[in-house]
Amino acid sequence: MGKYTVKIYKGDYTSRQRAANRDGAICYAEQHFNSSSDPQSNCSLAIVATNASKKSKDWGLLYANLVDKEFPEVPRLCGLSGLSVGGYDGRGNGNLVLTNMPAILCEPMFASNPRHAETIRSDDGRSRLAKCLVDSITQMFPSGGLVALSIGHLYKTSKPHDKGAELVGGGTEGEYAEKVILKAKEMLEAIC
Repeated sequence: MGKYTVKIYKGDYTSRQRAANRDGAICYAEQHFNSSSDPQSNCSLAIVATNASKKSKDWGLLYANLVDKEFPEVPRLCGLSGLSVGGYDGRGNGNLVLTNMPAILCEPMFASNPRHAETIRSDDGRSRLAKCLVDSITQMFPSGGLVALSIGHLYKTSKPHDKGAELVGGGTEGEYAEKVILKAKEMLEAIC
């Protein structure tokens, strides 16, 4: 048995969080991609809940920094630290606020930015994004345990047809977020 076990949580966001709490997960990460009316928007970001612990905040900053190092073409927007507490206008807070463990919502790139969308659609880009998440988990939670992962927008009971933002050039946020999460699961479960 590997050092990390991974479970992908489905259902509405509150159900996912409560199930991860019941299961005693060591951490919770939800994969998204950002979107904007400005096709040049280009920052990496991790969102934490308004009640986030210091460990959640440290993990979020680590994740955003790892993405920045892996993808130097994705600089942070001026004024952002790579971490958003509560999300933009509260969006993202409800995805994390009920967790008992450190939790982040990953927004590494913009689906609305043509260069980012090209990277998101590529196997190499998704593998590199998965590695950033995996590296952040192994650095913050080196003892191992159950890792809770969630795919933003997909598998919600209340909105079963929600796929998230459209990617420039085709595809949806949810479709590609799932591919990143499945790759991260595979990588984590291979660690002995």
